[in-house]
Amino acid sequence: MQITDIRVRIVPNDEKLKGVASITIDDCFVVHDIKIIAGPEQLFIAMPSRKAKDGEYKDIAHPIKSDVREELSRLILSAYEKELAEHA
Repeated sequence: MQITDIRVRIVPNDEKLKGVASITIDDCFVVHDIKIIAGPEQLFIAMPSRKAKDGEYKDIAHPIKSDVREELSRLILSAYEKELAEHA
């Protein structure tokens, strides 16, 4: 699996939500609405989710393996930093 494109939209004037990303996998599958969130100590990503009947949010799409999640997070946060630098 290869991430072939990452697009980040900066969300201005929001304390926690810093951006929203879309990734393209192998030039044939896109995942939208990956949130870039400011946590207490660092930025992290939240995969697209939906609110369930019990009030909890459930991921719609997400990596199964932790190493894939870590790499995806690294790539998205790097693209976010680049987008911030270009619009500073």
